[in-house]
Amino acid sequence: MARRTLTRTVLAAVSVAALFTLGACSSDAGTGTTGGGETDAADDGVITLGFSQVGAESGWRAANTKSIQDTLTAENGFDLKFSDAQQKQENQIQAIRSYITQGVDVIAFSPVVETGWDAVLQEAKAAGIPVILTDRAVDSSDETLYESFIGSDFVKEGEMAGEWAVEQYDGEGYQAVELQGTTGAAPAIDRKEGFESAIAGSDIEIIDSQTGNFTRAEGKTVMEGFLNAHDDIDLVFAHNDDMGLGAIEAIEAAGLTPGEDIKIITIDAVKDGMQALADGKINYIVECNPLLGPDLAEIAQKVIAGEEVEKRIVVQDEAFDQEAAKEALPTREY
Repeated sequence: MARRTLTRTVLAAVSVAALFTLGACSSDAGTGTTGGGETDAADDGVITLGFSQVGAESGWRAANTKSIQDTLTAENGFDLKFSDAQQKQENQIQAIRSYITQGVDVIAFSPVVETGWDAVLQEAKAAGIPVILTDRAVDSSDETLYESFIGSDFVKEGEMAGEWAVEQYDGEGYQAVELQGTTGAAPAIDRKEGFESAIAGSDIEIIDSQTGNFTRAEGKTVMEGFLNAHDDIDLVFAHNDDMGLGAIEAIEAAGLTPGEDIKIITIDAVKDGMQALADGKINYIVECNPLLGPDLAEIAQKVIAGEEVEKRIVVQDEAFDQEAAKEALPTREY
C-alpha cells in the first residue's frame, strides 16, 4: 500500500492562497460526482465538509479538533460542519448519515472503533460523496469506501515505546502494567501490538492490562486498581498521555514517586504530558501528531479537483526523553 510522510515544514511554505484556491465548479443542488469522476463543489467554489470527531476525551483530541477548525475556515475556502460523537459509534453513524442527507461535498471522520462502518460508507459512496479518514483507520475489505487515510502509524508508535523500554530496562526483570485505549479503537489495538512485539524476547513482562478509554480519570482509576492488585509494578505503558497523567495521580496518592519508583512511558506528546516528562514524572513519550487540519484540507482539495490521492498518508512522529521535552516545550503547539 502506498505510504508517504507529510511534513508541516513543507505545508507551511505553501501560501494560503496557493493551498486553498479552488476553481469554480458548476453543480446541481445535490453535490456528487460528475460523469468524469470528479466531485463538484458548490457554485461559489467553497468545499462543504462534514467532520465527525471521536469526542473530547484527551488533550490530544482537543488539539486535533482545534487544528481542523482553525484550518477548514471560510477564509480558506471551506464550510465546515462539525459534530462530536462523544465516544459513541452510533453518534458518528448518525452524523455521517446527516451529512449525506445534507449533500456535503466531502465527509471526514476519525472512527471511534475500527469495525462496523461498511453500511454507512456504502451509503456515502452511493450518494457520490468521498470519504477521508483522519487519525484512525477502519477495518474493511473494501478500500473503495474511502479515498484516503491520514494519520500516524500506531503500530510503529507502540514499537518505539517498547524498543526504548527494552533499551533502558531489559535485564532488570521489570513487571509492567498497560493502560489501554478504548477497546476496539485502532490506536489501542495497534499500540498494544507494537509494544508487545518490541518487548518480545526481553525480560520485561506485562502483568496486567486494562482499558482506561484514553481519559485521565479512567487512567487514574485503573492504575489505582493495578496498585491494589500488585505490589511489584516497575513500569507503566499508557496508550496516551492523559491515561499516564491519571496514573501519576494514583501513584503519588499511593505514596510512590512516578518516574522513579514506577517508570512511565506514554504516547501523544501533548503539553501536559511533555511537562510531566520535563519534570521527571514520565520517562519517555512517543509523539502522535494531532495537527492534521492542513493535511485534511490538502487532500479534500485534491479529491474535489478529481486528482489522485494516496490511500495511506502517514504523518511524521518523533519521540522525547526528558532533555528533549525541555527543549521542545517553549515552542510546543499542542
